[in-house]
Amino acid sequence: MVLINSFKPKAEASRMSLALPTKWMFNNYTEVIEKGKLIQGFFNSLEYAAIATLVGVIGAAMAAYVMSRRRTKLNNFLYYFVLCGLFFPVNYVTLVKVLSTFRLNDTRVGIILAFTSAMIPFCVFTIYSFVSTVPVELDEAAVIDGAGPVTLFFKIIMPMLKPTLVTCFILQFMGVWSDFLTPLYLSSKSRLFPMTMAVYQFFGKNTNYWNYIFADIVLTCIPVIIVYLLGQKYIIGGLTSGAVKE
Repeated sequence: MVLINSFKPKAEASRMSLALPTKWMFNNYTEVIEKGKLIQGFFNSLEYAAIATLVGVIGAAMAAYVMSRRRTKLNNFLYYFVLCGLFFPVNYVTLVKVLSTFRLNDTRVGIILAFTSAMIPFCVFTIYSFVSTVPVELDEAAVIDGAGPVTLFFKIIMPMLKPTLVTCFILQFMGVWSDFLTPLYLSSKSRLFPMTMAVYQFFGKNTNYWNYIFADIVLTCIPVIIVYLLGQKYIIGGLTSGAVKE
């Protein structure tokens, strides 16, 4: 319905029917791109999603590897402490106060840090399960050959984690791209708005123009759909790769 109504004139789109347009209004999309600041929103979303996901997934992989290989009392405590992030919702009041204390509120760095920290529990949980299935003998052989901790992780372990890492990257990228609440609370400047906030702002200014609103929604969803279609083969394999031990 959203796609069909995005090509309709204003009066037809307001009825929100599934009937095909009597006149295809392709200029709805050009109007939205120009008036809705979608180009700026697109690059903001891309920056937040790409940087936060890359840092979050790699950081979570390193943490999960250490926690899985060295199961000391401290590491076990840290693992379950990190997992608590899966069970408790984000407290945005506290988050805003913490970022304000470090003068990171209303900044790109603050938004990226918030996104990064939010994805770490899920990524650690997913990667930890897979690392447990990787034979310790590989680590020992690499150390005998002279590999240090960094070389061991990035050249031996990380390539084996590829399915799980790609799965985490895709899921978290889509999550950051679609997130609305985090930028709503952490940004008040339009130059920092991602596409979700651009849609919200555009909706407030064009409440009666449903054809424009539908076109705006379609444009926002296209990147997420493309990322999912390109990486869908990794998702099922990545999530189940650590489920069964041989």
